[in-house]
Amino acid sequence: MQHDAHTSEKHHHAVQFYGSDSSLFATVAGFLSEGLINGQPAIVIATPRHRQAIDEHLAGRLIDCRTARREGQLVMLDAEETLELFMVGDDPHAALFETNVGRLIEQTVNGRPHTTVRAYGEMVDVLWKQERVQAAINLEILWNKLAMKFDFALLCGYAMGSFQADPAAGGCHGAPHPRRRHEHRSISRIAA
Repeated sequence: MQHDAHTSEKHHHAVQFYGSDSSLFATVAGFLSEGLINGQPAIVIATPRHRQAIDEHLAGRLIDCRTARREGQLVMLDAEETLELFMVGDDPHAALFETNVGRLIEQTVNGRPHTTVRAYGEMVDVLWKQERVQAAINLEILWNKLAMKFDFALLCGYAMGSFQADPAAGGCHGAPHPRRRHEHRSISRIAA
């Protein structure tokens, strides 16, 4: 299930709610490969396992990911490590987000004016899974504000298993809440 929101006429922000990883990888690979084939650079900010699978799905679409990364056409970063660059306490810091993520978009465009960057991100989903709901909402807002400054198309992935209805808010039509998870997560290095 995909929902689209336009932040301005030049910017596109879509959300992909997915039940299976395979459907997500196909959607993301299609979104990114269409841009890469047309000379649009791409940024992926995802979990290590998802980055690897997206890389494989892009290769299946005849995208030479190694060359694209070397030439700066494809940037792949770790979601949790990228969050660490701008989270202050339990909330994303607006200036740090703009400095770090905005600079990333500028560097990816790198002298190609009027180029739209295609970005896929899982940072909001990471926050949601950690039950940092307000931080996740605030990060979505920061992405939309950043879209007013930079030309990019953003696709965010949300695992459907992260959501459940809040019975106190009206049963199945209530507000979604993160499913309780008690997992230990480790932070891996940012991948190039």
